Amino acid sequence: MLKKVLFSTLLLLLASFLLVGVWFDRWLQQPLNLPVQGLEYQLESGASVARVAYDLNRRGVLSYPKVFLLYARLTHQTSVKLGRYQIPQASTAPQLLQQLLGGKVISYKLTLVEGWTYRQALSYLHAQSNLQQRLHANDWPQNKRLLGTDIDHPEGWFFPDTYTYTAGDSDVDVFQRAHKAMQQTLQQEWLRRAKNLPYKDAYQALVMASIVERETGAPSEREQIAGVFVRRLNLGMRLQTDPTVIYGMGERYKGNIRRSDLRAKTPYNTYTMHGLPPTPIALPGREAIYAALHPDASRAVYFVARGDGSHQFSDNLADHNKAVRKYQLRRRDDYRSAPAP
Repeated sequence: MLKKVLFSTLLLLLASFLLVGVWFDRWLQQPLNLPVQGLEYQLESGASVARVAYDLNRRGVLSYPKVFLLYARLTHQTSVKLGRYQIPQASTAPQLLQQLLGGKVISYKLTLVEGWTYRQALSYLHAQSNLQQRLHANDWPQNKRLLGTDIDHPEGWFFPDTYTYTAGDSDVDVFQRAHKAMQQTLQQEWLRRAKNLPYKDAYQALVMASIVERETGAPSEREQIAGVFVRRLNLGMRLQTDPTVIYGMGERYKGNIRRSDLRAKTPYNTYTMHGLPPTPIALPGREAIYAALHPDASRAVYFVARGDGSHQFSDNLADHNKAVRKYQLRRRDDYRSAPAP
């Protein structure tokens, strides 16, 4: 009799285990209760599998949080990664766990544009809703410490490119990557530079590249414009380039340069000073850096905007004055400083 009871009990236990196993298998394959568009979910600092399980249970997404925890522990999947996730609508519990462990977070993109100033780039970063703000607009000494750099002036030191980031990243993270990219790019191009350039070091080449970047409407003219400025330096001529004047004016610039602005003595006014300004005036791209280090070998020392985004280059002042009369003193109605898109 006792044997029959024990046998019946074992059968009952075995049947129960089988039923639990079948239920557990079905539960694992059952999609979570997610909206059609899926769920955007943020894992903050200190998050754990347990916290995720009970949080999603409170939201009505995940049933049986203890079962979810048991599965995670049995399969040794308990180390979730911080970030913002987009959980697809048809996800199951195992798929959710794999996503959280794999760190498949939502990534965002931003682009630092060639020719922007440091302030414009920082303002743009601060406009990104998913990027934390740690840098201050008017406190370079503090920003310098946060970025871990020893540069005295930030202008020109951040490479214009497209960068990806995730929720939880900050402006410091993006700028550190952009600064490293600029250092690497400048070093690479400096090692491949042409001979007999009038630069004391790579930083002066960066300054020139920023001027070329701001002066160039047509990308194909970068090396020609760099050539004009290099020849002016070699001849002891002033650069006389408007973008440097504008940069020196700062917030005083309202869209027009007056004669008094051209006569004003600022460190950036290349109409009154010889040589390069003390710092870059914008973020130069790789093409502008290349042009500054590989200027063309023509004889032109003047150029003037034609009004279609390109320039007329001249070897002497007489030809330059003719070009000024043709393109500047008689501007067309459709005059433009950049090429048509």
